[in-house]
Amino acid sequence: MPLKYKRILLKLSGESLMGEKGFGIDPAMLAHYAEQIDAIRKEGVEIAVVIGGGNIFRGLQAKDAGIERVQGDYMGMLATVMNGMALQSALEQRGVYTRLITAIKMEQIAEPYIRRRAIRHLEKGRIVIFSAGTGSPYFTTDSAAALRANEINADVILKGTRVDGIYTADPEKDPNAKKFDEIQFSRVISLGLNVMDMTAFTLCQENNLPIIVFDINDSKNLMRIIKGERVGTLVEG
Repeated sequence: MPLKYKRILLKLSGESLMGEKGFGIDPAMLAHYAEQIDAIRKEGVEIAVVIGGGNIFRGLQAKDAGIERVQGDYMGMLATVMNGMALQSALEQRGVYTRLITAIKMEQIAEPYIRRRAIRHLEKGRIVIFSAGTGSPYFTTDSAAALRANEINADVILKGTRVDGIYTADPEKDPNAKKFDEIQFSRVISLGLNVMDMTAFTLCQENNLPIIVFDINDSKNLMRIIKGERVGTLVEG
């Protein structure tokens, strides 16, 4: 079966790495992600990953801790580097070639972000993990994912979540919430649905980059998506 998407950007939340733990990284979740990523790599998909840092530190929490916002955002960026290193290690234990790329220079552990080099890594079949967000405060990892996906000419952003798509309301709180199989960017905005932060979402809308929101905890979903099956909610148009 031909692939529907040849080059993807997978957006994962840091919180999802906690698994059943209340903090940090659950080795079982790390292995779960590495297995799924490796499976679609073997099909010939070029894969970039952006992972959040909320399991370690969120910049938005900084104010409550008495930390200035900009400083807190940089701390959050460093948390994404730690998660990126963990995912890199899990993938390399499976024999997968990876490159950890960071928007903040730290040559001892990661490459600095250079667009052409990142694209070349993808072309060579390496998994590219983008960390440290955009390198600037006030931008979320959603914004980093949208920016990098556009820069590397990804076919789609796959946003892995705990729920199986976009609903009219939070399905974990409202049993009457209805799921969308497909929805336009403009309708997401008019209904005030929380898919990504507005900066990230607008960047995708302006560049006609589709987003698929899906349940990452189902181990078959990534493979089904790249082969063209309807999974989760597609945002485009």
